[in-house]
Amino acid sequence: MGINKDTGEFACDSIKQWLYDEGRKYYPQTTTILMLCDSGGSNSHYHNIFKAELQKVVGGLGVEIRVAHYPSYVSRWNPIEHGLFCHITRALQGVIFKSYKLVKELIEKAIMKTGLSVKANIMKKVYQTGRKVVDNFKEAIRIVFDEKLGKWNYRAVPLKV
Repeated sequence: MGINKDTGEFACDSIKQWLYDEGRKYYPQTTTILMLCDSGGSNSHYHNIFKAELQKVVGGLGVEIRVAHYPSYVSRWNPIEHGLFCHITRALQGVIFKSYKLVKELIEKAIMKTGLSVKANIMKKVYQTGRKVVDNFKEAIRIVFDEKLGKWNYRAVPLKV
């Protein structure tokens, strides 16, 4: 949960935090991660800043991240958005938000029938909007676009393999 702006850097910091806090604990031997993303907002398929920040994440962790973006207007088919956000919304209904801590606690009370529970973190970093990638961005990263639907499907590969 961010207290500032929804940027590509924020999205990648969230991914990195999850990988350090949860991913490594439950999947210590993983070498590849699949991320299903919508096509809008900070993790959009057309934002190069997201790809540049994602490259930093995979470089720091040494794992490959495969990204599959849902086409515009179909993200409702994302199983997480479809199955979890309604429970979070219900947990937050009718409450006056007085602090980030309260919102975090309410979000963590959302539990699905399957037993899936939510963990939330408050990310206090201030994120700058309007950042641009450096000129040699494409030469400095290892984003491998798929042959079919490459703008929506690609892999971020660590530079050192």
